[in-house]
Amino acid sequence: QVQLAESGGGLVQAGGSLRISCAASRPFHNYVMGWFRQAPGKEREFVAYIDALQRETVYADSVKGRFTISRDNSKDTLYLQMDSLKPEDTALYFCAACVKDCMEFTGDLTHYGYWGQGTQVTVST
Repeated sequence: QVQLAESGGGLVQAGGSLRISCAASRPFHNYVMGWFRQAPGKEREFVAYIDALQRETVYADSVKGRFTISRDNSKDTLYLQMDSLKPEDTALYFCAACVKDCMEFTGDLTHYGYWGQGTQVTVST
């Protein structure tokens, strides 16, 4: 098992940037990782994916070109750099580790078995 803890959320104006982090409780270099988000009244949705060796990244269309997922396996930490933020990016952001069908890209949240508690990102107009 691995425990995940997000940090770095906050309030930012539209057009601004924010970087959120996800620290793992133990070495996570074997895990494919993802970022998801959930806005009030909406279902949790896929945001970004990165494979274990950082060879492949995949983004939701809504964040492509604005968000960048990365990882530092030496620090057991996952990152999400968010630029050109929009009010519609406001959500609780979660990191997660894939545990099912992880050999290829998956944005299906049911394939992710370890989740953090989330960090709130609020984008004001």
